[in-house]
Amino acid sequence: MINMSPEEKIKVLHIELGKRRLGGSMQVFYLAREMKRRQMDIAVVCPDQSPLHSMCEMEGIPVFPVRYRGDLDLSLIPRLIRMLSDYRPRIVHIHSRRGADTLGAFAARLAGEVKVVVSRRVDNPVKPGIFTRIRYGWLCDRIVAVSGGIVKELVRGGIPEEKISLVYSAVEASDFQVRTDAAKVRADLGLDLQDSVVAVIAQLIDRKGHRFLLRGAPAILARHNKVKFLLLGEGETESKLRNLSRELDIEEHVIFAGYRDNIGEILSIVDVLVHPATMEGFANCVLQAMAAQVPVVATSVGGMPESVLHGINGILVPPRDSKAIADAVIELLNDASLRKNMGAEGRRIVEDRFNVKNMVDGNLALYFAAMKL
Repeated sequence: MINMSPEEKIKVLHIELGKRRLGGSMQVFYLAREMKRRQMDIAVVCPDQSPLHSMCEMEGIPVFPVRYRGDLDLSLIPRLIRMLSDYRPRIVHIHSRRGADTLGAFAARLAGEVKVVVSRRVDNPVKPGIFTRIRYGWLCDRIVAVSGGIVKELVRGGIPEEKISLVYSAVEASDFQVRTDAAKVRADLGLDLQDSVVAVIAQLIDRKGHRFLLRGAPAILARHNKVKFLLLGEGETESKLRNLSRELDIEEHVIFAGYRDNIGEILSIVDVLVHPATMEGFANCVLQAMAAQVPVVATSVGGMPESVLHGINGILVPPRDSKAIADAVIELLNDASLRKNMGAEGRRIVEDRFNVKNMVDGNLALYFAAMKL
């Protein structure tokens, strides 16, 4: 743990505008909670009445709730400037990609003497050019990348590597090691007691790659006809995925469960987690599954090979390869001892490497470095 003398204590304002209890907002909560426990002066800007707002209030973390009209709501800038003027932080850490990484950083720059840290959680290509130079140059002092894959994309986009710090995301492992009534959880999801469960926890958007699992589902069902494919999440591709399920004649085996906030309970009845993304910075849902001792099948994109170690805690497959996904799922469903061993390794890796203490220490080290610039 990083220890600080009184004169080193810093005042940090976190900005996270995600409205759901997803990976990014949970990282902010873990970070803010641990900083408060270490008696640091912190506050969080987040959407009014959001899960993050509620969680922070329950922990006694100071909150500045905001309402905004979307990623391009320019009225956010003067409101953030007023908050910064009132709170007077030394560090502004901007976590959200929802316009806040630009609008929030712009407000911080206009507010005066403050160091700006921006987290990047996606591995979308960063295009060289004036916008990138402004966004990751003038507007921020340091960048947190949550995987080595994201570091590579930032460097390809022309960002100096010395400006970037790799700090992995984390989970509170105990949150996903819950004892629960398995029969009730299954009933709530429309699952029979005999069903094997293959789950995807991700927004229903194109780059999460659900379609590649569904296209591999007939081959899986040919070997294991009691499998149910549990899709947890909401998004714009739901109608397309439902149509694809009908076309493949697997509709009765696919459950669209929507957004759920009891992921720890649900993971207790999951046999295999599949993450078939075509692009992924670093999937927190994979860490959650590892903590719950669920083996993972994931595509070898972005930061995925940094958490899913092939043959150790899961199986890596090429992106967009439905056959490879199906083969990997079948291999795991065929072998209960393999699932158990990979699950145990996943838990060990999360607890040793992707824990909250490591994540917080990494961010604090970055804050101290930023203040010396």
